Amino acid sequence: MAPRLGLFESAGRSQEKLAFIVDTMQEMSRQVDAQSMVKVYGTRMQEFLPVDRSIALSRRDLKAPRFRITRSTTWKEDIDPWKQQERLPILEGGLLAELIYSDKPRIIDDLQISPHDPAAEYLAGHRSLMAIPLFDQGAALNMRIALRQQPRAFHHEHFPEMVWMSNLFGRAAHFLVVDEALKRAYDSLDQEMKAIGDIQRSLLPTKLPTIQTMDLATYYQTANRAGGDYYDLLALPNDKYGLLIADVSGHGTPAAVLMAVTHNLAHTYVGPSDSPGKMLEYLNYHIATRYNSQAEIFVTAFYGVYDPATRTLRYASAGHNPPRLKRCQDGSLAFLDGVGSLPLGIRADEHYEECNQPLIPGDQLVIYTDGITEARNPQGELFGVARLDAALEQCTVQASYLLKELLDAVDRFTAGQPADDDRTIIVARIS
Repeated sequence: MAPRLGLFESAGRSQEKLAFIVDTMQEMSRQVDAQSMVKVYGTRMQEFLPVDRSIALSRRDLKAPRFRITRSTTWKEDIDPWKQQERLPILEGGLLAELIYSDKPRIIDDLQISPHDPAAEYLAGHRSLMAIPLFDQGAALNMRIALRQQPRAFHHEHFPEMVWMSNLFGRAAHFLVVDEALKRAYDSLDQEMKAIGDIQRSLLPTKLPTIQTMDLATYYQTANRAGGDYYDLLALPNDKYGLLIADVSGHGTPAAVLMAVTHNLAHTYVGPSDSPGKMLEYLNYHIATRYNSQAEIFVTAFYGVYDPATRTLRYASAGHNPPRLKRCQDGSLAFLDGVGSLPLGIRADEHYEECNQPLIPGDQLVIYTDGITEARNPQGELFGVARLDAALEQCTVQASYLLKELLDAVDRFTAGQPADDDRTIIVARIS
């Protein structure tokens, strides 16, 4: 009895074939799982080119003459070859090994199989075989075997199209598998970065201190799950307070780790408490000698020691943006740029000079990282220092009000653009 002809083998019926192919492609395009896509393809191909049995082989990660059976229409249980590889049988030698390692498509019109062939149970009772190699990096790492019980059941003139069609499907399935793997890897990495971000936030001050003659407000936003910005408010002897802000170069895990290192170093410093330069020298020496010999990243930092009794800020800077000082008494605007040295981690013996800045009631001080001034609008323009200074024009009675004005100005300018760098602000108002 002649085998049943499918659409692929039938003469004419071009419109019916086209409609079937379009419908098949649409259904396959809706699949988000490689296993589901294979099932859809197998069902559709049985209508297009009916076979009595089909087998899928793989030689991936194996050496000749070993190969895996990854699928068989004789199996009663559905096995996902990508997720359950340990359940797939591995065979060695025989006809199927010869076919898959030949890297060539082949039709056998009169199949005679030895009962001693390792794959005899899969091939027995069939007289026609069509072997379609599925190429990856130029080698037939996978192969589809189609079987029919009658001899000479496959039409040789349609064979090239079958090889072409099957390989296009194979690449689509492969890319879907890769996409699934990338998603799993991304989700895993995202969870790790979220955990790192949570740890980072736990290192920041949980509550703003009450400082005589100074009202404080702070803001901290990472561009990703974890970032490289850091700020701290350190209680010092004689009712003084340290105001520290730092920005690690780069993004991602290296920046997040160095941010945590900087926090740890800042809290282990036992040198002169009222010397911001000595503090930065301590941080710099340890970052440069212990943590930055191979990483080639650095940290900009600004550290000021505030004396509430004299309303004086003694500060040092390691390549950081100069804070802005708005003097509401006369409307003037100044920069705290009296001193400046290299960022932390570049040269271990760097010296950090200090400068005294007297403050008076009404002064508004904004200490920030460059994620603020380098925020971009949809046209790619930078927020810049001028817009930051403009947001300081209006004098307020509370630091929190000024912080809100600054953030609102950035939000209006960026028009909803996501932050591409961490943003940190310490706002201080002298009372």
